Amino acid sequence: MQGGVITYGLLTALAIALLVAAVTDLRRRQIDNWLNAAIALGAPLFWLAMGLSLGQIGWQIAITLGSFVIFAGLFALGWMGGGDVKLLTALALWIQPFWFAQLIFVMAVAGGVLTIIFGAWHFATRRKDKPAIPYGIAISGAGLWALASQYVPSLQNAGLFG
Repeated sequence: MQGGVITYGLLTALAIALLVAAVTDLRRRQIDNWLNAAIALGAPLFWLAMGLSLGQIGWQIAITLGSFVIFAGLFALGWMGGGDVKLLTALALWIQPFWFAQLIFVMAVAGGVLTIIFGAWHFATRRKDKPAIPYGIAISGAGLWALASQYVPSLQNAGLFG
């Protein structure tokens, strides 16, 4: 990995941003635009620190645009929140395409578990309104998993990830 300290500093900042997204989504059912913008704007610095080629950057942008189109469609259908779409799109700028595909799978499984938990709580408390699932928790958790899988060598060597 190129950029050593700078790269790990940027990854740490991304991890903190993902934790903030999860907490704010849990507390307010909202992921702030400034946070999504900061994540997106940090990606080019990460690309430079990693020494990505123009071709690799092009793939990151292509995956990001494709993800936006798909997730914006899910938003239009009412299946995803706008903050979730923006968080996933910003995160796609950071995660290599292979790992991003795995992130989507991990996010879907975690989101399903989250939905069951919140649905059960909603039913148990006899609420009449539609449950609001803080899906940013699943997105952030999957993002943290992908970062650990890619960039934490001790976890990779132990066979815990990837």
